[in-house]
Amino acid sequence: VATCWTKLVITIHLLFKPMSDSLCLSSCLSSGCPWMWDNLTCWQPARIGEVVEVKCPELFSQFMSEEDYGHNLKLGTVSRNCTMFGWSETFPHYIDACLYEETGSNHTDTYYASVKALYTVGYSTSLVSLTMAMVILCRFRKLHCTRNFIHMNLFVSFILRAISVFIKDGVLYAKEDSEHCFIHTVECRAVMIFFHYCVLSNYFWLFIEGLYLFTLLVETFFPEKRYFYWYIIIGWGTPTVCVTIWAVLRLHFDDVGCWDMNDNAAIWWVIKGPVLASIMINFVLFVGIIIILVQKLQSPDIGGNESSIYLRLARSTLLLIPLFGIHYTVFAFSPENVSKKERLVFELGLGSFQGFVVAVLYCFLNGEVQSEIKRKWRSWTVNRYFAVDLKHRHPSLASSGVNGGTQLSILSKSSSQIRMSSLQAETPAT
Repeated sequence: VATCWTKLVITIHLLFKPMSDSLCLSSCLSSGCPWMWDNLTCWQPARIGEVVEVKCPELFSQFMSEEDYGHNLKLGTVSRNCTMFGWSETFPHYIDACLYEETGSNHTDTYYASVKALYTVGYSTSLVSLTMAMVILCRFRKLHCTRNFIHMNLFVSFILRAISVFIKDGVLYAKEDSEHCFIHTVECRAVMIFFHYCVLSNYFWLFIEGLYLFTLLVETFFPEKRYFYWYIIIGWGTPTVCVTIWAVLRLHFDDVGCWDMNDNAAIWWVIKGPVLASIMINFVLFVGIIIILVQKLQSPDIGGNESSIYLRLARSTLLLIPLFGIHYTVFAFSPENVSKKERLVFELGLGSFQGFVVAVLYCFLNGEVQSEIKRKWRSWTVNRYFAVDLKHRHPSLASSGVNGGTQLSILSKSSSQIRMSSLQAETPAT
């Protein structure tokens, strides 16, 4: 697929490169089309009605990557028809014919379409599951604690990241062509600013999860509430500062297109640097927590044989990987032009399910959450049972507007009074 820069370079080459007659012999034929140089290819003389087909110029091979050569993608061909009015326009166009063979183009289009479908399903699944987890954690007051508040902020960052991806795709890639290369509206740039803010916030809340757990294991007395305000500032404030600086630099020094291309490496490091720092620090915290868990599991106070200890350690490690975002370290420090397709599948495809995995592990499968849901379910079932029972036995109570909970408390009080009176009757007078 042709990139925006490739199309722009070729278009300029066709329009503005001066004609060079020395490269081709210019001689007119009495009946037919003469030699012609169109700034890219020499066209041999032809008779009227004849179609001339030539290979694409070697210029286009410069726009093919090493991966394209590895897939044996070759340059195509272009044609011109000799008419009584002269040479016709090339068909197909250079850009359409000379970048890839049709099979290679179809193969690449299918690959990127599959990746997009994969991360669309992943972010949609994460969005639904994280929304349900947020409702559960907000609904039950007994689940309101510093640890769950941090989880809730992480869930919100995952939700915003998924929403920003859908908005960005809707704005930039609503059509299958590359018209977004030349979009430079304020709305388009605002979408990119929002997208980078959501992604950066997500990385910082993953870092805060690791920092909180590590501090909880290391410090004996830990003022959670006081630290929580600092977590809020780091998780939401730091990305705001970074994205604001990036937007100002782009506006003054690299105000090109929709700000979706990052050709200026120095400006891009304003976003990339904090992301890499959070990934690196989280990995160090992850290793430190694993060391602490090994020491605690090998303590004589903890029972169990050696196999059970390693089993618990493996389970704890697997639970921490999605929470800390350890999978991002696979391609975090490798050059961006290395293993592009593998990086897309790993970070976009599989990474889109990270929110779903975190919601399942730290909300739906959490023992505390399950106990609270079961307790609420039992309470609702009992209240509903007594409400139905009283409706059949005492229609006047059911129609008086007294709810099941009030009726249950009335029954409890009356039964306790009956037991007290019976005990007083059985106690002999002194």
